[in-house]
Amino acid sequence: LKLPTDSPRDAKSMQLLGVRPRRLPTRWPFGPTSHARASCSKPAPPMLKPEQREALQQKGYEVIGTHSAVKMCRWTKNSLKGKGQCYKHSFYGISSHQCMEATPSLACANKCTFCWRSHTNPVAMRWVFDEDEPERLVEGMVEAHGRKFVNQVVLSGAAQEKRAAEAAEVRHCALSLVGEPVLYPRVGEFLSQLHARRISTFLVTNGQFPEQLEALPRVTQLYCSIDAPDPEELVRVGRPLFVDAWERLLRSLDALRMHGQRGTRTVCRLTLQKGSLTREAARGYAKLVRRAAPDFVEAK
Repeated sequence: LKLPTDSPRDAKSMQLLGVRPRRLPTRWPFGPTSHARASCSKPAPPMLKPEQREALQQKGYEVIGTHSAVKMCRWTKNSLKGKGQCYKHSFYGISSHQCMEATPSLACANKCTFCWRSHTNPVAMRWVFDEDEPERLVEGMVEAHGRKFVNQVVLSGAAQEKRAAEAAEVRHCALSLVGEPVLYPRVGEFLSQLHARRISTFLVTNGQFPEQLEALPRVTQLYCSIDAPDPEELVRVGRPLFVDAWERLLRSLDALRMHGQRGTRTVCRLTLQKGSLTREAARGYAKLVRRAAPDFVEAK
C-alpha cells in the first residue's frame, strides 16, 4: 500500500517533533494481517531498544516481555499504608491497594507537552513489533506487581496487616500507565485474560486509533482523553504524529458513544492546563462531550 505524500501542513504541524506524519492505511483494525506478516522476510523487531528499556526501569517501571509494563501507583502505596485512596475509590468503590497500573503497549502516537512520563517510551503510528502472548503478559504483570511493588511496602513494615493480605489478590487493572493500550493487536485477548481472573478493567485511550477502539471488546470502564477543544490546540498541546489527529479524535468519540450505547460505562477525560480554559475553549469541550455522550466527565 502506498502512503500519500505529506502536505505542507504536515511539516508545519510537526515542526516540534522533527518527524513526518502520514495518513496510514486503515484497513486492519489491529495492525497487519497474518498474510501480510507472513510475506515479510524479516522477523518483527522488539518495541524497546535496550536504552529505552533501561531508562524505563530506572524510572520504576517493570518491563514485561518486549512491549508492556507495570508500575506502582502512589495511591496503591498510600492505601496499603492506610493513608488515603485515589478517586476511583470515592467514585466507583475500588480499593486502591488491590489495583494494578499497567499497559500492554508502551508505544504512543502523541508526544503531549503535559505528559508526566518524561517521553521515555517509544512512539508509533502502527504496530510493527513482535507480539507477546496475552496470557503471559497478564501473568507477568500480576507476578511483578505483587513481588516487586506490594512486597516492597509490606516488607518495609509500613503496610496495614489487613490491606497487605487483601493486596495479594489484584482486583482491578488501570490500563492508563503509559502508551496506547488499544494499539496492541491482541488487546481483546489480553482483556479476556484479565476478566477471567475477575480483574476489572479501566482502559484509557488518547483517541488516535478509532478503528481499534471500535473493535474493542467490552471493558469495565472506557475513557477517551480530550486534550484540546479544537484542532489547532490539539496540534500545539498533544503534538500528535498523525496529520489527521483531530478527525481521529472525533471518530474515537463516536466510537465511545457506540460503546456506551452497548452498555459499557464511558468517560470523557478533559486535560485542562492552567490558563487554557477560556469561554471559547469551554464551548469547544462541551461540544465534544455532547458528541461522545459519556456517563461521566473527569477534569484533570
